[in-house]
Amino acid sequence: MSEPVLILYTTLGCHLCEQAKDELWPALTQTGWRLEEVDIADSDSLMARYGTRIPVVARSDSGAELGWPFSSGEVTGLLEG
Repeated sequence: MSEPVLILYTTLGCHLCEQAKDELWPALTQTGWRLEEVDIADSDSLMARYGTRIPVVARSDSGAELGWPFSSGEVTGLLEG
């Protein structure tokens, strides 16, 4: 079984997504998780689900999500939970 990753739902030109990444790095470094960025523009279903909500992060194993705004501490809690 592969290691779970933290998925960042994003799209080109999303300035909030760049801010979100700044909050993600401390949590990722602390927990050892890997980040995978997914561009929602590549999928109609992702556009429908996240189009007005990005940036959103989700655990690949459980699907648990956090929508912006979130703090590094909240991301750490998501990853450790």
